[in-house]
Amino acid sequence: MVTTPLDKIHIDFNEQSLWVLNVALALVMFGIALDISIDDFRRLARKPKPLFVGVLSQFVLLPVVTFVLVLLVEPLPSIALGMFMVAACPGGNISNFITHLAKGNTALSVSLTAVATLLAVIMTPLNLQLWGSLYGPTASILQEVAIAPFSMVKLVALLLALPLILGMWIKHFRPRFAFKIAKVLKVLSLVFFVALIFIALYDNRDIFMEYVLYVFWIVVLHNLLAFVTGFSLAKFFSLSQMDKRTIGIETGIQNSGLGLLLIFTFFDGMGGMALLAAFWGIWHLISGLTIATFWGYFPIDKEEFV
Repeated sequence: MVTTPLDKIHIDFNEQSLWVLNVALALVMFGIALDISIDDFRRLARKPKPLFVGVLSQFVLLPVVTFVLVLLVEPLPSIALGMFMVAACPGGNISNFITHLAKGNTALSVSLTAVATLLAVIMTPLNLQLWGSLYGPTASILQEVAIAPFSMVKLVALLLALPLILGMWIKHFRPRFAFKIAKVLKVLSLVFFVALIFIALYDNRDIFMEYVLYVFWIVVLHNLLAFVTGFSLAKFFSLSQMDKRTIGIETGIQNSGLGLLLIFTFFDGMGGMALLAAFWGIWHLISGLTIATFWGYFPIDKEEFV
């Protein structure tokens, strides 16, 4: 495997830290679920088109756009492979909260996150292997990726399905209680999540200050293209404004935590890959909250809910 000085750095972001971060995301998911009813999913079952477009954007178009960007920018091989890894991952759980803030279709966002996470068992290693093999510099360092399906199922059940079911159950049987705790929990869970991000950044401040310029503009551009890709595809399929926002966010907010876990597990925490995935995890929170705040000032017409 060809390495560069960047690949020899060690990022203090171990598996335990990732689990703590995922617990925080589960709390965010639970808070969002308190506002979701069964009727939201019945509506999606009657109109599956947005779900199809979201999956198409996530697992087909984004990897293609990433491959073209790599060809144009020609980053270091390990950074390029990190880009392929991030693009191959499913949407991040925080996308549900970002969608909620942006006044998008939260039920669609939750459904996309759930479906994409399940599909990732096959699509993540497949996309990483496919696009990494097509680009010469990354093909030489690419290793065979194998994700244990049962481990992924447990992750989905613990971090997405369980808080979703519990939140919806409380919403259905205890609507007043759900309304009261949702207002508090959504704020506290987000503060907890943001605090963890900044703690991780502080613990690795020397590394980030020294090497962040290797990936800063690449991540910013890659992330922007991801948002534009999802929104544009939804617009091409003439989806509602709510669904455009949702699919744009789902495509732009990637589960970089999963990406980091795979990088540390299968690539020994290769510096270029790990740095890109770690910075993506910070940047997509900033960009996502910025976009959500902007969209939040522009309510959706009532016809969108019909």
